[in-house]
Amino acid sequence: MEFLKESVLELIIQTSTNLPPDVRQAMARALRTENSESQAGQALSIIGENIDLAYENEGAICQDTGFPTFEIKTPVGVNQIAIKRQILEAIREATRRGKLRPNSVDSLTGKNTGDNLGSEMPVIHFEQWEEEDIEVRLILKGGGCENKNIQYSLPCTLDHLGRADRDLEGVRKCILHAVWQAQGQGCAPGAIGVCIGSDRAHGYHLAKQQLFRPLDDMNPNAELAKLEKEIMEEANKIGVGTMGFGGKASLIGCKIMAANRLPASFFVSVAYDCWAFRRLGVILDAQSGAVKKWLYRDPDRPVERLIAQGSGFKLTGREVRLEPPLSEEKVRALKVGDVVLINGPLVTGRDALHHYLLHHEPPADLRGAILYHCGPVMLKEGTPPHERWRVLAAGPTTSIREEPYEADVIRKYGLRGVMGKGGMGKKTLAALKEFGAVYLHAIGGAAQYYARCLPRVAGVDLLDELGIPEAMWRLEARDFPAIVTMDAHGNSLHENISASTGLELEKVGAGGG
Repeated sequence: MEFLKESVLELIIQTSTNLPPDVRQAMARALRTENSESQAGQALSIIGENIDLAYENEGAICQDTGFPTFEIKTPVGVNQIAIKRQILEAIREATRRGKLRPNSVDSLTGKNTGDNLGSEMPVIHFEQWEEEDIEVRLILKGGGCENKNIQYSLPCTLDHLGRADRDLEGVRKCILHAVWQAQGQGCAPGAIGVCIGSDRAHGYHLAKQQLFRPLDDMNPNAELAKLEKEIMEEANKIGVGTMGFGGKASLIGCKIMAANRLPASFFVSVAYDCWAFRRLGVILDAQSGAVKKWLYRDPDRPVERLIAQGSGFKLTGREVRLEPPLSEEKVRALKVGDVVLINGPLVTGRDALHHYLLHHEPPADLRGAILYHCGPVMLKEGTPPHERWRVLAAGPTTSIREEPYEADVIRKYGLRGVMGKGGMGKKTLAALKEFGAVYLHAIGGAAQYYARCLPRVAGVDLLDELGIPEAMWRLEARDFPAIVTMDAHGNSLHENISASTGLELEKVGAGGG
């Protein structure tokens, strides 16, 4: 199969950079539904521009290029070992080209492999079928949405919904709760795959497989088709909205299946995926490995822009310019809802760096700084001694993971801003108020949009120790937009939205009883 590696490489690149048509159409409906002047509408505008930029420049839609999962069907007698070997080479090459971020970390040592390979990564599931060709489907599911997967064991008691019993009404409550609990941390509007039944492990696997269904298909089971339709209507009434800012678009897809179970167990497994819903597939010739047909997309059909040229996110003149290092006075003048434009130095820091900062002095002065929760996709260009790094993708990661550390980092090092997505908790909110700092919300997944707001890499620290995603990158920002969602006066948009959507969830849940 001489063309197999190149075919799989092209599948990886297209999956990472080109959102499939059914997802594009769903996002276009969300754009039409939302008030363009609301925070959710502004966020959708940036997301739309980002989707267009990713396709036009063949860049990663989201900097978290996800955990590659392949579902492969082969004719009887095809050498699956040889296919796997070529897939690993394609993954390595896509990473080298910057189409995938190096995401594979040894769970014991914390060391990044640098090539997206390692024990049980990527995931490759093989199945035989009686067709003459090979089918390869790929999903790239990022860590932020993966963390919002959830599994319920019925009967159970749910926040705002009460008891969920072992029936379809109980299942409905679980699915609505799954959408609500994701909030902005799952980069709404999202899509969910659901498995009713099975065991714990296989239920999650089957739920994830539902995400391979086209968003516009019809469930062959009439009861489940009805439930999918109800969930779509009801979930969008809750008001989570884009990035958890509130609004009308919380869900772009719901796909449900049922599997037999043991009498003692009744699991509802939910696989949550973000708006950057990256999955594609190909049919390959079993002899040559060449692509015979694309799944989910027609490569001969022109890709339509989501945002008309020149009509994307617009500045209003009311934005607040932030030029780090920031003073306490400047920061305390900000309030929840303010849109800011950052110009000047930014430093990145994720999980490993926060842990490092609790035990070591920072490699750069953080007084007055904005710490960006971001694991960028970076590419080294040129030859020694003229090598330089370029930012290929740089959207925010989910901030709540840093909640155990952030207050101490703010206190010790004098940060004036932390920036990410999804908001943070009460401990960080208290530290923002006490020490005079703010939480800035960037738009999750908008990796191409934000890469263009980071034109220069000033340097990098701890690269060898932590790897590309976790290193401290020192970047220069130019008109980098974000929204203040937690201010220095104890106010949090995330707490407000969680409370208001909880009340709406109660109403929706009661309506189905």
